[in-house]
Amino acid sequence: MTDRQTAAPETVEESRLTVALLAAAALAWTGAMLWSARATITGRADAAMEVTSTAYALPGAVTADLVAGSAVALLVLTLISARRPLGPTARFAVATGTGLVVGLLSAIPIITINTAGTIYAVVGGTVAAAATIGGALAGLRIPSVIAAAGAGSVGVFLVGFVLNLFQSPVLDAFGADDTASSAQAAQWFSYSQAALSGLAAGLIAYFMLRRRAGLRWPLYALAGAGPGLLLVIGELLARTAGAEVLELAGKVSELEQTVQQMLSSARLNNGLIVVFVGALTAIFAVGRTLGPARDSDDDEPQASSSSSETAYHSNS
Repeated sequence: MTDRQTAAPETVEESRLTVALLAAAALAWTGAMLWSARATITGRADAAMEVTSTAYALPGAVTADLVAGSAVALLVLTLISARRPLGPTARFAVATGTGLVVGLLSAIPIITINTAGTIYAVVGGTVAAAATIGGALAGLRIPSVIAAAGAGSVGVFLVGFVLNLFQSPVLDAFGADDTASSAQAAQWFSYSQAALSGLAAGLIAYFMLRRRAGLRWPLYALAGAGPGLLLVIGELLARTAGAEVLELAGKVSELEQTVQQMLSSARLNNGLIVVFVGALTAIFAVGRTLGPARDSDDDEPQASSSSSETAYHSNS
């Protein structure tokens, strides 16, 4: 038997085509987020609007780079492992280094907006740190779970993109008429988006992993929760490594400070919803494929009867 045949199901590398498509999708998502952030920031007329636009763009760029760093690192590991197996230390070093390269390349479009200002250096450093962390996560010896979580993250992005295209009719359906009802409708829209994103994450994780015979159900749950965990990690990075950007945006006005706090809380809550809905969806999906457990009490009389018949025939 080869090492690939004898390895546990969760440690077997994904196919090169799967991880290549995942890396391409993640890089396209990241490129779109960085291009949109740069275009929005540079299109502002004054410094205050540039700061607020940067604060709005930061969390999305960080989350996208987490996924991109993980996906590209997984692709590099898959290509190297096809030629020679990597030990845990070498695997982690290669994955982290790949994530760092992705992060440095992703930081260039932001840092070059204004090399004299520190705010863009902070954003670039935060983006680079996110991709490095994503690469390090790919170094874990559960490549199938990492790939499923990455695919689920792309699915979460697509759900959000489609819902935002139809945001106005959806808000109207939730009863957005006046100021008070509009705020409530926006909250329902946010919760619905998080729930649908979690549902998509869990189903994608299940369909990605069901090809692995013998995979334990907690790994399905982990893969389903993965996109939400990346959202939470991205928000925490934005609050810590990118704290200076959020603080500067809050100093523009009291209203802006309130908006930033509300958005930060909403992003964290939505990430947690995606975690739980994604994990539960994956668990329920794999649970439907499990057959009923055999009752040991029913098997015992049959075994006793067989033993009695054998003893009878041998005595005869």
